[in-house]
Amino acid sequence: MLTSRKELDDLLGGAARAWLDEALAEAAHAAAHPGTDSGNPPWELRFASAGRHCGLEHADSVRALLLVEARPALPAVTRLYEQGTAAERRAVLLTLHRLDLGATALPLVEDALRTNDTRLVAAAVGPYGAAHLDAHGWRHAVLKCLFTEVPVQALDRLAERARGDAELARMLGDFATERTAAGRPVPAGLRTVLELTAPAPAPAPTSTEEAR
Repeated sequence: MLTSRKELDDLLGGAARAWLDEALAEAAHAAAHPGTDSGNPPWELRFASAGRHCGLEHADSVRALLLVEARPALPAVTRLYEQGTAAERRAVLLTLHRLDLGATALPLVEDALRTNDTRLVAAAVGPYGAAHLDAHGWRHAVLKCLFTEVPVQALDRLAERARGDAELARMLGDFATERTAAGRPVPAGLRTVLELTAPAPAPAPTSTEEAR
């Protein structure tokens, strides 16, 4: 879970708070003057060094604040993801839903889902992935979580997207059969998702309908 700026101010020491103030000021300047920095603007360098200055436990939250403040266009977001470490990529994925990118950053989610890095997979199935993955991509994201043992609770809007999805239920059944045939355990989360694929119950009849 990402930490707010106010919470970070309470958690960080004086030097780290001062560093964060400067970093956010640089990000705000970049947002107000797009295209004025050649190469990597200063805030992007801060993005990479967030863990060193603010602590690894706060790095995701600091990087998310920088992204939101800088309001980068897709090319900059893509550059941060592609050139970043796994931790930096995770921060990008966790923040996508807070940026005004529409579905244009979906290739980053798809890239993360092709990896076996559980940190990236879990971040990829957060709010942005849930909002923009199509039905086919989302079903395979569910299976990816089960295969890599990412808890299904990481899947944002799981109940909403799984409800009544007969194709997902079939895929889950096939996955369970394959695992059993190979002598491998079926992930506990599979039953949870399978139960969610049941169609929504029909609404109870109103008193007017009952009277007819």
